[in-house]
Amino acid sequence: MSIDWRPLETELDIWQMQGLPLPLWWRDDDAVSVTPQLETLSGLTRTLGLPVHLAIIPRDADAGLVEYIGRRSALIPVVHGWAHQNHAPPEEKKSEFRLHRPKSDILADARAGFERLHGLFGDRLCPIFVPPWNRIATEVVRELPGLGYRVVSTTTPRKTPMPVPGLEQINTHLDPIDWRGTRGLIAPDRLIDQTTKMLRDRREGRTDNAEPFGILTHHLVHDPDIWTFTQEMLRRLLDGPGLAWTLPATNTPTGDPE
Repeated sequence: MSIDWRPLETELDIWQMQGLPLPLWWRDDDAVSVTPQLETLSGLTRTLGLPVHLAIIPRDADAGLVEYIGRRSALIPVVHGWAHQNHAPPEEKKSEFRLHRPKSDILADARAGFERLHGLFGDRLCPIFVPPWNRIATEVVRELPGLGYRVVSTTTPRKTPMPVPGLEQINTHLDPIDWRGTRGLIAPDRLIDQTTKMLRDRREGRTDNAEPFGILTHHLVHDPDIWTFTQEMLRRLLDGPGLAWTLPATNTPTGDPE
């Protein structure tokens, strides 16, 4: 796979010449157990020296995953809804945390997700709420701080740093998977152009560069091209202005990467 990275490299050179920092984070969704794909993901974190925020489906997380993450500090557990179950009617886009059922039931699931993963991971759990399909009702967002969450994460550049008091919005911005087509890698030149434009918008003040720039992956469905592109994209960002971001914790995680 031959990729022309020059448009992105030109933009990254401008960032470095201007001394601009780029906070960078990595989110990977849908973990429930240890798989060969998860081991590939873990190996990539070691290669890059970049931690990954692993969005875990609380209802289905198993003991093997808890043990595996416990030995690898570069895998940071976060809450991925409750069951990754669609409650939207057929004519609407899939969602678990929009108002398609009683709000009390929705909040009970958000609370259960936090409590189950905190019970499994303790202070290793990073209090970020990732709604499945990146969709969540504003009315639910308002309640997240009272359930223990400090961050909500969906997609696209955030409109405001703090959607409600006590809750920060930190989204992802680049997803390399062609979900509506081949479910393989989106054309690399398109991804590079998209990233270059987003970085230019940040540099020129049209979007918020204080928001960590997020790469979103789904390790369970990656093919070799997606793995290769993700590694190369993250490496270039880290070799340029990218600075690894993780949510400042009140407790220091334990465990060492393997």
